[in-house]
Parts: sequence; C-alpha cells; structure tokens
Amino acid sequence: MIAITPRGQRMKQLQLDRIHRSLGAEMVPFVGWEMPLKYTSISEEHMAVRSAVGIFDISHMGEILVRGKTAIEFLQRLTTNDVSLLGIFGSQYSTVLNERGGIKDDIFVYRLDEEEYLVVVNAVNVEKIYDWFMQHSSGSTEIEDITLKTVMLALQGPKAESVLQQLTDFDLGEMKRFEADLMKVVDLELLVSRTGYTGEDGFELYLMDEPASNPSRSEKLWNAIMDAGQMSGIKPCGLGARDTTRLEAGYVLYGNELTEDTTPLEARISYAVKLEKGEFIGRGALKEQKNVGLKRVRIGLRMLERGVPRHGYKFMREDKEVGHVTSGTISPLLNTGIAMGYANPGLVPGDKLAVDIREKPHAAEVANWPFYNPDKYGFSRK
Repeated sequence: MIAITPRGQRMKQLQLDRIHRSLGAEMVPFVGWEMPLKYTSISEEHMAVRSAVGIFDISHMGEILVRGKTAIEFLQRLTTNDVSLLGIFGSQYSTVLNERGGIKDDIFVYRLDEEEYLVVVNAVNVEKIYDWFMQHSSGSTEIEDITLKTVMLALQGPKAESVLQQLTDFDLGEMKRFEADLMKVVDLELLVSRTGYTGEDGFELYLMDEPASNPSRSEKLWNAIMDAGQMSGIKPCGLGARDTTRLEAGYVLYGNELTEDTTPLEARISYAVKLEKGEFIGRGALKEQKNVGLKRVRIGLRMLERGVPRHGYKFMREDKEVGHVTSGTISPLLNTGIAMGYANPGLVPGDKLAVDIREKPHAAEVANWPFYNPDKYGFSRK
C-alpha cells in the first residue's frame, strides 16, 4: 500500500524530476514529494529487477548525519542495533523506538569515519526522527539533515554489478552485502553500499552536496547508468515496482508492518535488536514483552484462489478473525496474491486461513518469505 500525500500540500521535486518526466513517468504525490509511480507498467519494471536490472530514484529517503566524539554513545542509546560493531564504511539495519518499544522508524546506519555516521530514514519520518535526535542530543553531538542536498539511487537486479562495474575502477566483486565504500563513478565521488529493498543483489548510491538548483551531476550519473545498462535490459522503475518487489521479498514497510504501536519482536525483525549491548530507549519494554510473550506476530500469506489481499482485510480461521493484512498485492512473478499481516501467535507455514475479501472468504495459507524460490531469485540465487 502506497501512502499518498494529502491534497493541497506543497510537493517537493526530485532533482531528477525533468528526466523522469521525459521518460514518460506517471508522477504521483507521495509523503510530500512528486514521485514516479511507473514508467511503463509495474509488472514490467518488477520483472526487469528480478531478471536483469532496474534503477530507482529514491532521493525522497531521508539522510541525517551524526557527528562528534559522543556520536557512537548517542546512536547506541537511540537505536537498537549495536553500532560499536561497525567498522569504517560498515552498515547495519536498525530501528529507533519510543519508550514503549514501538517503532518510530526502521533505519540504516553507516559509519563514515571515526566520529561520523550517516542515518538513512524513511521519507515519511525524516522530520520526526530529526526532531527526536535533536531532543536527545547533547552539545557534543552534531545532528544535520542533508536530505534535500542528497541524491539517492538504487540499482537492483542480478545484472546490477556488471552494469555499475563499467562506470568505476573499484572492484565491486570484493564488496560484500551490507558493506559500503567511497568510490568514483563516472568521475563523481559517491558513497556506494551493497544494499537494497527488492530482495535482489544491487547497490544504493549516494551523491551528496548536490544543490537542487543545479542537478547536473545527478543527471550525469543517471544517464551514465542508463547507458551502461542498455545491453543488460535496464529499466527505470517507480514506486509501484519498489512496493511489489519488497513485498515478494518479505520486507517491511513503515506505516504498514511497522508503526509506533508495533515492536521489532512482533514484526519479526529482532535481528535489528541487540538487547545485550546495554541500555537504549525502548529496551525495557522489549525485555518485558519477551518475558511475557507476544500477543501477535507478522506472518506471510499466499492466496490459494484468485483474489487480491488488500491492506486491512481480515484473516479468518474457522470463521474466527485471527488477524489482518498490512500489505498485499498480486505478485508479478508468481501471478498469485501474496500478503503480510499480523495474526495470533502459533500459526505455521501451511496452515490454512481465509481472507475476507468483500465479505466473502478466499482460501489462503500461511507462507514463509521470500515468497519466491531463493535458489532462483534474489541475492542468494545459485
């Protein structure tokens, strides 16, 4: 489910807005930005990512720099993963919690230097997380929101490495998943990480200090990647394919699977939480929940008959409501309905449920994610 910005709110434009429109993108308002929903079709763009390579402009994502001698102590207290484990240019998936253990945002943290970190946040939460950081910072920790002068692109798919390698002397084959580094790409210095939100291998590229009034460098980067990818079947991809690929991979979306009333334990992203590292905001609530036991957990669902499981639809078992859908779609790869949602604990893959679609039960079963065969698709394909 894609959140749309309310009418009447002034939209921010991507620095590559002119290029997206020239490619025929269908532009939609999204959390304060004008964003490409699709260029051709969501299904076509989705399949390009699964079989070849796609490029996404995700410059709406937020970037916050945290600097200073106490930066590491600050992030240890404000985030759930163990920042002390990061070497220079290391990255980790993490969350920021409220005092009740609810998720204020799910984030990526990069260590850029001994006393400098980059925190990447969801577009909808940039102001909230920046204000939260400022509220808890001391004078020795510098917090800077660099979102509006940062261009962020995602190059995703099994051919992503071969495309990007044409544009840099850096040996991308040596870069492991979740690693990052500074490198020259078409004579532009970028922070490049082997990360993404599609389930596929790929890279996220950060071009910083790019003034919105003169996007020449970002246009140069986009055009160079598109040219390098022509023989590989590269496709520009919009929000639609970003949503369907992440759902097939079983990745959570803030506002759907994650909210301030949802904990990382319920969302089954406890790998982003290190309770043993010491005190952090929300730790006590998580410890208590772990001791008492969960009342609901995130599950995956695959439809056994035709039907689209939409956000908010109920899960039924023997005519009793046991949960609800948070994200659902027709998988372009599998050509069947898939969903994620929250349900009572105890359900296991293969358990039969029904989704209440327009007051009629449609057969489904609990399924693990990724919904595709990881031997054939995704970053671990053989």
